[in-house]
Amino acid sequence: MAKTPVIAIVDDDEGVRTSLASLVRSIGYEAQAYESGMDFLQQAPADDPACMIADVQMPIISGDELQARLITAGRHFPIIFMTAFPSENVRQRVMAAGAHCYLGKPSSGDEIIRCLEEALAGHTP
Repeated sequence: MAKTPVIAIVDDDEGVRTSLASLVRSIGYEAQAYESGMDFLQQAPADDPACMIADVQMPIISGDELQARLITAGRHFPIIFMTAFPSENVRQRVMAAGAHCYLGKPSSGDEIIRCLEEALAGHTP
């Protein structure tokens, strides 16, 4: 039997984490929520998630810094970024580094699901 894909959710806003986790579970995936990039780096299990949904603007370590640290550590999996403060410079940087999607907040559940399904299927944007 195939293992249920695990989606890591990294966002400092508890409401966003809870909503995203509910959305992820509603489409049949397992959700693991982390309140910061450091929380993910310190607590994530040895097995990488199938995909990550991460906020860009977070205290201590930003989403794009988390992405850079993961790449440096040789950890490669699709990342969907979400931000309430979209920036073309950040979008270009994270997409060039391999991010799968860059979404504004709020984004519709359908848009998030589309990005997630494409990321898990290995499609490039």
